[in-house]
Amino acid sequence: MNKTIALLFIGLVLGINIYLCWRLWRITPGMWAVKAGVVLVYLLWMALFFMSFLRIERLPMGLAYVVYNVGNPWLIFFLYLLIGFLLTGLARICHLIPPAFFKDSLTGLCTIVGGVILLMAIGGIHYHHKYREELTIHTDKQLEKPLKIVLVSDMHLGYHNRRAELARWIDLINAENPDLILTAGDVVDRSMRPVLEGEYADEFHRLTAPVWTVLGNHDYYSNEPLVERFFKDAGICLLRDESASFKGITVIGRDDRTNRHRKPLNALTDSIDGFTILLDHQPYNLEEAEKAGIDFQFSGHTHRGQIWPISWITDAMYEKSWGHHQRGATRYYITSGLGIWGPRIRIGTRSEYFVLTITN
Repeated sequence: MNKTIALLFIGLVLGINIYLCWRLWRITPGMWAVKAGVVLVYLLWMALFFMSFLRIERLPMGLAYVVYNVGNPWLIFFLYLLIGFLLTGLARICHLIPPAFFKDSLTGLCTIVGGVILLMAIGGIHYHHKYREELTIHTDKQLEKPLKIVLVSDMHLGYHNRRAELARWIDLINAENPDLILTAGDVVDRSMRPVLEGEYADEFHRLTAPVWTVLGNHDYYSNEPLVERFFKDAGICLLRDESASFKGITVIGRDDRTNRHRKPLNALTDSIDGFTILLDHQPYNLEEAEKAGIDFQFSGHTHRGQIWPISWITDAMYEKSWGHHQRGATRYYITSGLGIWGPRIRIGTRSEYFVLTITN
């Protein structure tokens, strides 16, 4: 069954790319050599995208960075080029655009292809800006002192989010003067190679507060034993189906659901009192935290789809794919993530960090 679905998906992607190449050929003005050149550039870009997944570990590091960062944006170009041709095709059916727009048309080519590239450039600038989200929770449970906690998720450190970018994020976190820093997983993207060779662990030692984390699905994909060793080198405390106390609060770190044998939440909350924070990378089954009496849950994973209209899909998949939420007395924040997977572009979503203040 899975093989059949995979073959159908491959056939669909192949069919869409044949359609896009045909539309690019028709809309490009000039002789066949010019048309062939435009289609060839598209196909070479697509080849770089697939190379970034299939062969990147075998490339020299410098070339691997180039292949990853040049190839990955093709995926967004592919999606928006398809949307552009479909929408303008619909406009033609409705007689809003003349047929000449689609054949040997410099205007048509610049409008559709240029529009997609401009949108991607704006999305890249938007990704670079990091939004600050905050929440203050007043609790009747005893605290040693009011606490300020910075929470982040989905850094996806690797070939695209490199050490210089990590340094900028650490500066943002330190500027908050937090008492504690918590991450909800996917610290590493999908390969430990750039993280280890770039000595990213050294950067974490600049943080001015303790750092606790849980694993995300990408941390598992990246070779979990190496990730765990990286956390130790970076001075990050990993919570795997366990809890830890800090100045009157208890942080419960749940292993990612990639581990099918992770403990049920109720097994982690026995005999725990005081204000409780749950870190669980993937925001499934939010009712479990409510039933367990958790005060605040922080999750990531969804990225809210990273780009529109994928955000519509994540909104439909999860009870809450991004933002503040509440069930009974339990508060939640599902973050769209500080970093990003793949191309460094956000359209209709944002990159963010979260500042939680807990006070009596």
